[in-house]
Amino acid sequence: MKPDLREALARTILIGDGAMGTYLYQLGFPVGISYEELNLTRPDVIRDVHRRYYDAGARIIETNTYSANRDKLSKFGLENEVEAINRAGVEIARQAAGEDAYIVGAVGSIRGGRRNNVRTALVERDLREQIGALLDAGVDGILLETFFDLEEMLLALSIVKEIGGNAAVICQFATEDVGRTLDGHTMEQAFEACRDQGADVVGFNCRSGPNGILRALERVGGSVSAPFSVYPNAGIPDYVDGKYTYMATPEYFADSALKFADAGARLIGGCCGTTPEHIRAIADALTGYAPGMARDRAHAAPAAAAATAAAQPAAPAPQGEPAPNILDLVRQRHTVIVELDPPRDLDIARFMQGAAALKEAGADALTMADNSLAVTRMSNLALGALVQQQTGLRPLIHIACRDRNLIGTQSHMMGLHALGIDHVLAVTGDPASFGDLPGSSNVYDVKSFEVIRMIKQLNEGIAFSGKELKQKANFVVGAAFNPNVKHLDKAVQRLERKVQAGADYIMTQPVYDPGLIERIYESTKHLDIPIFIGVMPLASGRNAEFLHNEVPGIQLSDEIRARMHGLEGEEGRRMGTLIAKELLDAAMKHFNGIYLMTPFLFYGMTAELTQYVWEKTGHPHSHLYPLSK
Repeated sequence: MKPDLREALARTILIGDGAMGTYLYQLGFPVGISYEELNLTRPDVIRDVHRRYYDAGARIIETNTYSANRDKLSKFGLENEVEAINRAGVEIARQAAGEDAYIVGAVGSIRGGRRNNVRTALVERDLREQIGALLDAGVDGILLETFFDLEEMLLALSIVKEIGGNAAVICQFATEDVGRTLDGHTMEQAFEACRDQGADVVGFNCRSGPNGILRALERVGGSVSAPFSVYPNAGIPDYVDGKYTYMATPEYFADSALKFADAGARLIGGCCGTTPEHIRAIADALTGYAPGMARDRAHAAPAAAAATAAAQPAAPAPQGEPAPNILDLVRQRHTVIVELDPPRDLDIARFMQGAAALKEAGADALTMADNSLAVTRMSNLALGALVQQQTGLRPLIHIACRDRNLIGTQSHMMGLHALGIDHVLAVTGDPASFGDLPGSSNVYDVKSFEVIRMIKQLNEGIAFSGKELKQKANFVVGAAFNPNVKHLDKAVQRLERKVQAGADYIMTQPVYDPGLIERIYESTKHLDIPIFIGVMPLASGRNAEFLHNEVPGIQLSDEIRARMHGLEGEEGRRMGTLIAKELLDAAMKHFNGIYLMTPFLFYGMTAELTQYVWEKTGHPHSHLYPLSK
């Protein structure tokens, strides 16, 4: 007879299963249906998925009931099937798993990102109905997962303790590596509140891949008196050839599982994007592992290069002379655009210090993303105006199609025109469901192709509606290009469409392979617009693995990953800067345009790399320009 779930967690590490919804999507079941209804209509499919996870090594099997509450099921006309779907979910899981497995009833957040839109009384009603059905069906425990605020989690937990008696309870929050829930509590406070109310396990799932969850786990690991659980996503999803795909490999999950175990996790599984192969890799990696075992994963790293001397200063442009735009500059000499992320809070001091440092280093423009990865940041329009006013550095503003309809987008562009900000980069934008407010809506009135054309239309004095405007704008519009793909020729064909739409220049995703830089040159030399090659210095070994395994559009060579392996802190940044300089050497042979991305606001790294460009090329540069309209 298997031990009680609490006893098992105290003695060993248990392996959880992986994703249900995204795995069903991979199997061909479309987005937009109720996956929970399959408990009634296709129990054979759900049983097979459970069996695959069990055979891969999972001994905690979640029921296919994550969204099987009245609120979520009502969208499919299934609000009267709550009890039937939850009971069937438990029965199917029992049939698929062996006697040594624990069946836990999966219960997802009802509020999600809609915290203020669902009344507490309705949330309590729906949670009580679903939890009651799962407990009546005989689960070994309840898994409360992907909760976004502490209030709803404590409500659900209190219901389990009230009607479930001695049932084990696992409480998992959705969080990023900042380690905070959406209602402002630290994770330490949230975890201790759950523990005080009777949670047996506390942890994280969804929203982040292994890297982000590991950072959050390390933050709270020594301060909370409860076993931890971790169910990371397989990185950030990417949309390729009409399908969502996830980057993180089973091998990466195996390595991450050891780190989770060393950090104190006692229940390790997977969330969105994970498959039985990921779970098998976790189980194999943890075979024979005992809590408290130590591992040395460090590799020896080459010594870093000496610090670079300051760049040669240059005189400002004469007053009254029209400022050359980015196109004028890049046709004459090497030109450096540097990206600095807007802050995620209200403090702009460090950002403005970075902008000033990059101006002094000789950057030709400072580019700011538009809530990249759908994570809420300060308005890049406001920061662009401040950068322009306070430093004289040219702002280059990203425009995403996700957050504004056509009315808002034209209004935004008119505001930029009024401020004298005329350099922009048009991007489609990551879906809101991947960000920090997943309950928010995607707009996507248009995609990047159309918004490029419509912005260029403003340069003709024509509004998006076709109405004639009283003035003409003067926007220089860039387009994004991801060369880190299997079929570069197809990516170039997509790029050609952006050029046809009116793009004036191209900015690439970061490239970490000199050979790929050469291939990009050969594949795009027929285009008559400048290309800015993206280079983002790596900040640490962990950062390198995160980018390679979890971030769409970024791939690192095995050689670079080996050089960064185990390096952290200043040592990691020195090696990352050295590698970036080698990539700049390769890029400057073929391209005048250089696009540097600043990791984690470490603007000292991109300032040094900007200076390196000037030292290598010998070109004078001007980091001040007249702010004329």
